[in-house]
Amino acid sequence: MKRLAVFTLILLLIAGVAYAAEQENTTGQVKKAEVVGNEICPVSGEKIDEKMKQTYEYKGKIYNFCCPMCIEEFKKDPEKYIEKMEKVEESKHDHSLRNPLRHHSH
Repeated sequence: MKRLAVFTLILLLIAGVAYAAEQENTTGQVKKAEVVGNEICPVSGEKIDEKMKQTYEYKGKIYNFCCPMCIEEFKKDPEKYIEKMEKVEESKHDHSLRNPLRHHSH
């Protein structure tokens, strides 16, 4: 009887260690996605209305879209639209460097 109790205790200990190791692995793999925060839809090029905004996560980054149809289009060739979005951001940055005191004409 004493052997059975010791055997059961050892088995429970091994199971507990295995469970703890498994939990550590899964929590280590879960990463929070980075919010890109784009205000312009990468597909349509339109300003995104906060009330209508749609989001989609791709490669650990969350992108904003103006509508669900643009998300479907984005899924067909994400890299194309990410590159397009990066070029728009670069040109905005370059423009502000050239004329730092100039405001847009309304």
